[in-house]
Amino acid sequence: MSYVSRLHKAFEGAVRLPLNPCTKYVIFSDCHRGTGNANDNFLKNQTLYMAALQHYLRTGFTYIELGDGDELWENRSMEQIIEAHTPVFELLSHFYRQKRLYLLYGNHDIVKKNRRFLAKCYSKYPCSCGNHTQLANKQLFTGIQVHEGMILEASSTPGIKIAKPTQLSKQPQVTQIYLTHGHQASLFNSTFWPLSRFLVKFVWKPLERLGFSDPTSAAKNYSSKVKTEKRLHRFAEKEGIILIAGHTHRPLLSETDLFYCNSGSSVHPYSITCLEIENTHISLVKWALATGSDMRLYVSREVLSGPISLT
Repeated sequence: MSYVSRLHKAFEGAVRLPLNPCTKYVIFSDCHRGTGNANDNFLKNQTLYMAALQHYLRTGFTYIELGDGDELWENRSMEQIIEAHTPVFELLSHFYRQKRLYLLYGNHDIVKKNRRFLAKCYSKYPCSCGNHTQLANKQLFTGIQVHEGMILEASSTPGIKIAKPTQLSKQPQVTQIYLTHGHQASLFNSTFWPLSRFLVKFVWKPLERLGFSDPTSAAKNYSSKVKTEKRLHRFAEKEGIILIAGHTHRPLLSETDLFYCNSGSSVHPYSITCLEIENTHISLVKWALATGSDMRLYVSREVLSGPISLT
């Protein structure tokens, strides 16, 4: 099966959400939440991520995660990941209870497509209560479904006028925005993911400590990154759509070429990135630590690109 066929399959029966001036979405990808040990790349940015989530929860955004939210190649225990990042999952559970949480799976958490795995690991989690001498099971994402693809679809809301493509502009038709992780563009990260998972856990993880890079990783290997991004862009341009993905960890939002966009990741060295869609405009946003004039540290929100109109 070609990468084009794999991408088409990802959107078969995809869940559809409305896209209009009243909808607000924040799109994250590649958090790679781990178990809190030295290999947990998410740990250094946990504070930034929680600050961003609190902002989006308070301001009415719907949270969409494009896959690789949890690092389930290097770690097999979802329970340990939830225990290490309990405050994060408690924040996400607030989104879920308000029906403002949608999760997609990527190659590193592809096991989430298994409903039995979700029922076992994602429904409840143990938490301390009262005098901290007892553990109680608290509701997490009971009944959740994790998807491979999602479509934001423009509705017939009065006041929204959908932009039509022209041969001169070569811009996509913004009636639908397609979202997926993007691993479908790589044979090793989609069809042969069990082999890739084995190699990551038992071969490349130890070798990375010696300075070697995983040649199959779109995030760590430059040539693999470029090849994956070209394929995703080619697919979106051929279909005449906007395609939002993650996987390569390289954020992208271009005012002159909207076919392919990337939300980046939450494991950048000093920041996290995401895409915001609000009032039919899309923006690429960075959250990072900054220093004020009084020398106090604070969490800053910086718009890297946009807002770009989708109408």
